[in-house]
Amino acid sequence: MSIPYWRLSGFYFFYFATVGVFIPYWGLYLKESGFNPVEIGELSAMLSGTRIIAPLLWGWIADRTGKNLRIIRIAAFLTALLFAGFLYIHGYFWVAWITIGFSFFWNAALPQFEAVTLYHLKNEAHRYSQIRLWGSIGFIVAVLGVGRLLDYQSPDIIPIAITALMILIWLVSLITPTIQAPHHEVAAVGMMKIMKSPELWAFLVVYMLLQLAHAPYYVFYSIYLKHYHYTASLTGFLWALAVFAEIVLFIYMRRLLKRFSLRAILLFSILLSVVRWLMIAWCIDYFWLLLFAQLLHAATFAGAHVAAIHLVHLYFGDRHQGKGQALYTSLTFGLGGMLGSYYSGYYWESLGAEFVYSMAAVFCSIAFVIAYIWVGRESSQNRAVLG
Repeated sequence: MSIPYWRLSGFYFFYFATVGVFIPYWGLYLKESGFNPVEIGELSAMLSGTRIIAPLLWGWIADRTGKNLRIIRIAAFLTALLFAGFLYIHGYFWVAWITIGFSFFWNAALPQFEAVTLYHLKNEAHRYSQIRLWGSIGFIVAVLGVGRLLDYQSPDIIPIAITALMILIWLVSLITPTIQAPHHEVAAVGMMKIMKSPELWAFLVVYMLLQLAHAPYYVFYSIYLKHYHYTASLTGFLWALAVFAEIVLFIYMRRLLKRFSLRAILLFSILLSVVRWLMIAWCIDYFWLLLFAQLLHAATFAGAHVAAIHLVHLYFGDRHQGKGQALYTSLTFGLGGMLGSYYSGYYWESLGAEFVYSMAAVFCSIAFVIAYIWVGRESSQNRAVLG
């Protein structure tokens, strides 16, 4: 059976186009709707908090039923339906409940679609980057397009645009062909034995700290730029530049993995994260330095993310990949993102953006020390095996 390239690519395009509207502009929309920084931080923490439970629950259901695509279709439909509530409801109480509701289903779709894509690719896993690339293109198109619209339109267009994109995600999922998940042999190493590894827990703490540091960027960066009178178009350009840098690194990452160890890539990415957050904290008036800080997204996100995916594969093996990816997502993006959203929201006005982003650099410094001592020291676990 041929690979449904455009249907798989279309899902990623619309999914990350949605992300390209939501992450840069949702905090801005909430601020314009009358929410204060503490409330914005709390709402963002709720969004991240569902990622602690949802990936584990949906991953377990998918493993038990083998109905990955059916789960995606149901989750995509309920996500769009619940998110549409933002078109009519604006009070904090109801916004909080809708946030929890839609994000619970939203966090189910992507991990399961990653599995569906790999099932379709079978022995052609090297083509994954060609498909996933359309997600980054979708992000750039959305962030630039909506940024341009916001120069002369009300922020009320943001929930409308997100709802429309979520509906398109659901429609693409309906035309994506189903495929049976492969059967695995019994794993040689049990899950409980893997979970006793000190290096695994050091790895998870490192990535939780990295996501904790990223949270104020995702939640408040656009608000930060607007406060210093950057236009919506320029804000969109800065977000798009970061993703463009990410794409470039993804293109060359296979070559880098042949030359450098995962440990080296991870440590260098963390060091550049420290530099990036300090630049954002203290160089907001210097546009050319902000450009450089956004280019560092190639390391702070893409480099660290690729290292993480390979390390999860090494730690958990083929049989436990679903559980490993769910655990990684829950503790890093979920717990780390939730804690980062809370702290940035509470300290944004009282201590200032400079303090919040400086603390992000501190968290990355702690992550560097932990990674240097514990993560990837064994040469047998130091090379990528997925290339």
